Amino acid sequence: MIDKTENMAGQKEVLPQFQNLTPYHKLEKLVENRTVFSMSHCELNIFETFRKSERVSLKFDHLVFTTMLRGKKVMNLFDNQRFDYLPGESVVVPSNEEMLIDFPEATYNSPSQCIALTIDDQNIKETLDILNEKFTKAEDKDSWSLDPKQFHIQNTAEIAKTVDRIIHISRENNSSRDIFANLAVKELLIRLMQTQARKTIFTDYLKHASSNRFAYIVKYIKENIAENLRIDRLSNLACMSKPHFFRSFKQEFGITPVEFILRERIDTAKRVLGEPDSNITDAAFRTGFQSISYFCSVFKKLEGITPNDYKKALNPARLIT
Repeated sequence: MIDKTENMAGQKEVLPQFQNLTPYHKLEKLVENRTVFSMSHCELNIFETFRKSERVSLKFDHLVFTTMLRGKKVMNLFDNQRFDYLPGESVVVPSNEEMLIDFPEATYNSPSQCIALTIDDQNIKETLDILNEKFTKAEDKDSWSLDPKQFHIQNTAEIAKTVDRIIHISRENNSSRDIFANLAVKELLIRLMQTQARKTIFTDYLKHASSNRFAYIVKYIKENIAENLRIDRLSNLACMSKPHFFRSFKQEFGITPVEFILRERIDTAKRVLGEPDSNITDAAFRTGFQSISYFCSVFKKLEGITPNDYKKALNPARLIT
């Protein structure tokens, strides 16, 4: 089961399942104790650290996908780019790139735990070849690839579920384990590229709006969030048929245009609710919702908290009317 913890604002951190910690008497070391599951085209490592440490060096021969399960690391990567690494996040590191890791809070009672999945070049190439041959991107100049600039990402529920599946497969005593692992790793790579694409186009849409039709559509949606955003109108703006637009958007970003519009409306509503004199009705109608009850239902589904409770969390002393 995917763990979604919530902060006061209702934002969710998506984590794969916690893994049982290694019993103390079985630990080989207290810093980056390593449990390994080897398969034909990938290797799953579970690292645990039980004491404060600094500048711990780690390097892999293949590209490695890592995700934090518990605790905190401070990563030093790519000529000392330094950042906190927390549960609900993942980091992708190229082959032979040294990671220098600090563990500022690790103790026996509060250890860090991290998964590191190495993926060989053959598996990556096979995945990219399939995608670029069978599932071409909307823009002819674009192709599927792992973006090295998007190496630190927030997990999606889909990434967390796929990681859970890989962990489960790695622990199986099954003659088909390598086949299942190979397929699951391909899915992880696709989910990862979709997540990177969302971060690139959805965040930097202004930079790409003149050269990427989906970036232009994102710009249009953001600028007209209170309007009736019909899919046939958006597909016409993208110079695509409605089915092609819907299918290509989902294929490249892992979510549908409707899901994106709802997400944008709720994100905008959260900003409206942050205004001192705003109320639930303001937030709903200023973001294109025609029904207060539907707005509240969507908000609760996406944020895990009602709009009223969100507003109270932002300003506990203020009563909502």
